[in-house]
Amino acid sequence: MSAAAVEHADHHRNWSGFSSPDSSPDVESAAPSLTTGSTSASVESLESVQDAHQRSLHARYQAGKGDASFGAINGLAYGAAGVQAPTSYESSQDGATLIHSEFGYCANPDYRYTSEHRRGDPLPNPVEEEPSYFTVLTTYISYIILILIGHMRDFTGKRLFPKSYHHLVERDGYAALNSDFDSFYTRRLKARMDDCFSRPVTGVCGRTVVCLDRVALDYYQTFRLNGEKTRALNISAYNYLGFAQSHGGCADAVETCLRKYGVSSYGSRLGAGHLDLQKQTEKLVAKFVGKEDAVVISMGFATNSTTIPAIAGPGTLIISDEYNHSSIRFGARLSGAHIRQYKHNDMKKLESLLRECISQGMPRTHRPWKKILLIVEGLYSMEGTLVNLPEVMRLKEKYKFHLYVDEAHSVGAIGPHGRGVCDYFGVDPAKVEILMGTFTKSFGAAGGYIAADKDIVDRIRLTNHANVYGETLSPPVLTQIVASMASIMGVGRDPEELALLPSWVQLPRNLLDGSEGRERLRRLAFNARYLSSGLRKLGFIVYGHRDSPIVPLLIFHPAKMSLFSRMMLDRSSVLPPSQRFAVEESDMTPEERKAIEDPASPANIDRPARPPIVVVVVAYPATPLISSRVRFCVSASHTKKDIDDVLRACDEVGTLLHLKYGSGGPGGRWPVDKVIDRCLDLVHWNGEDPIN
Repeated sequence: MSAAAVEHADHHRNWSGFSSPDSSPDVESAAPSLTTGSTSASVESLESVQDAHQRSLHARYQAGKGDASFGAINGLAYGAAGVQAPTSYESSQDGATLIHSEFGYCANPDYRYTSEHRRGDPLPNPVEEEPSYFTVLTTYISYIILILIGHMRDFTGKRLFPKSYHHLVERDGYAALNSDFDSFYTRRLKARMDDCFSRPVTGVCGRTVVCLDRVALDYYQTFRLNGEKTRALNISAYNYLGFAQSHGGCADAVETCLRKYGVSSYGSRLGAGHLDLQKQTEKLVAKFVGKEDAVVISMGFATNSTTIPAIAGPGTLIISDEYNHSSIRFGARLSGAHIRQYKHNDMKKLESLLRECISQGMPRTHRPWKKILLIVEGLYSMEGTLVNLPEVMRLKEKYKFHLYVDEAHSVGAIGPHGRGVCDYFGVDPAKVEILMGTFTKSFGAAGGYIAADKDIVDRIRLTNHANVYGETLSPPVLTQIVASMASIMGVGRDPEELALLPSWVQLPRNLLDGSEGRERLRRLAFNARYLSSGLRKLGFIVYGHRDSPIVPLLIFHPAKMSLFSRMMLDRSSVLPPSQRFAVEESDMTPEERKAIEDPASPANIDRPARPPIVVVVVAYPATPLISSRVRFCVSASHTKKDIDDVLRACDEVGTLLHLKYGSGGPGGRWPVDKVIDRCLDLVHWNGEDPIN
């Protein structure tokens, strides 16, 4: 063992054993702020502060034994009979301290839920309230004004400042390459709020993320970093199960892989890049999703766009949901197949389309289709809606089409065992011809997979261009996939599954037996339902099913998109001027003010705070022009208090910007304090009946 490893092991033993509780410094005075540009602030210093804070808790626990009034953290009272003080800020007991900034500490077992649909029950249609005519009309007027002003600026600019517009006009006999509406939208609408997009970050993108602060002095044409950093609560990343960590069993396995394999496979699958690790990964993926075989692709987008042309061609009918991802649309166009779309998740429209296409056959010749392929997504990334898989399976039995399910956002995040929509609905995955998924969301890795019967997968390996020409996934990424997936499966409980794990991958007990994976799945399910139901009760229009970790909140007006994003990141902008000036004129330094709002500080684990929050606002072309929204991505790494903070922030900003277009559902709107106090009722709410 290296000297650094020995030092780390001794460090962990000293802290976890509380070797010197009396010498622990006061946390609130010792906590460094990671929200400043100071070079002394680091992950190591934060870890030491959390350990010091934990030693202080242990000392208080020892002093308060027998006192039932001893304090509580996250609703769990320490000092009560039979309750032990926690040994560290861990979500698990896997032997490695999980920094609170990466995966939040939440010990209350009540804040757990199981994501599952009762077999035989119809899938409830999410209640999607419509805005008032006034909201729709003013949204259209806003865009019309912006478009008119943009065209006026282009008209005058091309004549008065030709050098600045030479790339948009015909020049030297060549037509302009980028003079379409998308170019106009980018220059004249999106450019006004470019500070809300592509925010530079650094460090681990877990429960929190460190943003590099920047300024723009030329109306967002260019940005300049000012050297400051802000650690913000991260509710915008696809880190559904919280595996984006630098600590823990998965990270240790990746470190071992780097020493064993290096950083690259150095070739394509059919060349020198065919690793034994990739073969083991594919076997594990097939076992996880319940299919005979699987093939791993090195890019999530390419998984769809290169697989669909490999299984479809002229004479094939592809039926696609209107909200399917662009990778599906691109792959369908490349295939040369005939494409028809149906209204999103509308099973009646789908059946009507199937009857029409089957009865009419191919265009012109009216011969029967060679094959019919229905492509759906398990969880739609912009809508937060789940596919009505039981009804799709009923139609499949009746009309005999092939089914392709894109589980990019649902695998690992939906279902009692995290195995996607088939697991969620209790559908046998063997009845679905092709299951596609990605590793970029729930597994903290990269790439995607196609799982199907062995003869189909063998054909895809030979005809999928990404598999034939693309370089295979790097060994560390494959190891992250294997370690995280094995922890969800609990491979240690089944010798056959354990044999699929590479012998050199040594996972901690709680990862091997699946207890860590189950805990993460249940935390994610609770957080998703709590945030979705809470926002509805506050009066916002929210799309999607409440088991979805994607929670879209509708904004509509273009100006409110940028305001919402900026106010969530700068919470002081919501305060009345008197309160804002009082804070700025206090004796605290800017660093001290940021430390009070630092979401990663253990000192703020219970204390009311106003942490900065990073959100993603989405508009055209990802959504229809007038239905802009903020898309929250919930994670198992978030604590119940994190969701409380998001709800309070949304309530403040939504009230100020008049975004509460909804009625609150059955029972009407609730104030934010009632929403937070009755979180358990909201999680178990069916969405249709008033809550008593």
